[in-house]
Order: sequence, then C-alpha cells, then structure tokens
Amino acid sequence: MSEKLKIKLSIANRVYPLTIEAIQEEGLRKAAKNIEAMIKQFEQSYSVRDKQDVLAMCALQFASQAEQKTIDKENVNEHIEEKLNALNDLLHSY
Repeated sequence: MSEKLKIKLSIANRVYPLTIEAIQEEGLRKAAKNIEAMIKQFEQSYSVRDKQDVLAMCALQFASQAEQKTIDKENVNEHIEEKLNALNDLLHSY
C-alpha cells in the first residue's frame, strides 16, 4: 500500500495543501519551484497588473513546452521508423 503524504505547496503567494502519494512529492515540489521561477521571470520582464495574467502565461508556456516535446518525439519516431524500414528493406534484398 502506498504511503500518503500531506504537503503544502506555495504558488503565487498562495498555499495549496495536498494529499499525495510519497512517490509524487519530488516531482510536485520541482514543478512548484519551476512555476515560481517562471512567475518571477514574467514579473521582471513584463509589467503585469494581475497574478492571474502571470499564471495564465505560465500555463501557456508549460503547455506549449509539453506540446513541442510531443511533436519532437513524433518526428523522432517517424525518422527512426523510416531508418528501420530502410534497414529492413536492405536486409530483405540480401
């Protein structure tokens, strides 16, 4: 049985209490740290009036990074598949 932990994460000056699996703790803490760093970067780079705007930009940035990784992975997979097919054709020709 998995051990449940009660943790508190602070994001944009708000505390979020969570009950999580122990194995999730490191990832969640790193994610919160990355969000805080991105908030700080956006606040320093742009004149932002509302935290919600900063959080929306963070969400867009993270979502776009995730989508780009998916696209890149698909492209790599297609490239690998083409190489494997070419190698397979070469083997069949012998």
